[in-house]
Amino acid sequence: MVFAAQLGDPGRWLQAICAFTAYCLASSASYIFNDVADVDYDRAHTVKRKRPLATGDLAPARALPAAGVLASVALGLAVLLGPPSAGLMGAFLAMQFAYSLWLKHLVVVDLVVLAGLFVLRAAAGAIAIDAHLSPWLVACTALLAFFLGLAKRRAQIVVVGAGSMRGRYALKGYSLPVLDVLAGMAMVIAIGTYSVYTFVATSRIMTVTIPLVALGFARYAYLMRSRNAGEEPERTVVTDLPLLAIVTVWVVTSAIILMLQ
Repeated sequence: MVFAAQLGDPGRWLQAICAFTAYCLASSASYIFNDVADVDYDRAHTVKRKRPLATGDLAPARALPAAGVLASVALGLAVLLGPPSAGLMGAFLAMQFAYSLWLKHLVVVDLVVLAGLFVLRAAAGAIAIDAHLSPWLVACTALLAFFLGLAKRRAQIVVVGAGSMRGRYALKGYSLPVLDVLAGMAMVIAIGTYSVYTFVATSRIMTVTIPLVALGFARYAYLMRSRNAGEEPERTVVTDLPLLAIVTVWVVTSAIILMLQ
């Protein structure tokens, strides 16, 4: 809605909210299914062992039907938005299913799939509101998701190294030096890609937001290295005040520039 400069269109808002709700439901279904598949691993995790399935408060026999209902409603909402939206939702659910059962155990492939799932979300949002899907914005989304995935794996490696939990099979293929190098590369390429995007795909005034993006990446990289904060990026973004301020200023600045151009 921001990058398509359609914040003042009530019809687009309705479509965006419908798509947002659909993917919240689909993601919830996927997380439930993944928790069922990972229940033994989660019981050995310092934080995830408190989840209902890991504690035994919720039985898989009750959780899986709930996941099925959520996925069905999500697909139904996507159908209301049109065949392209329904196709993307089907692809999203299929990728999530494959990830939970198999792909998350493959080194690097697991991170590529995670990035791909975020790209599908971005594409679905653009299609839902009938907005142009910029390849530059898709690239930025993929690179950001890949960077966050690397930070997540790094945090898991640190915890496993401390002996506080049992690691996933895929973690055996990673190491801190490799993850640090890949994260640094992803960060630099992401900032470069966003910089090009502001020059060729939007108003040139958007270039003033480049320092904010670079600062946001730098802050997250600092938290990743100094506080091992990468395993729960959603918690990091909303609890670290400097990072939250950077993201907020970037969103507001971008919205103002794009609405006034």
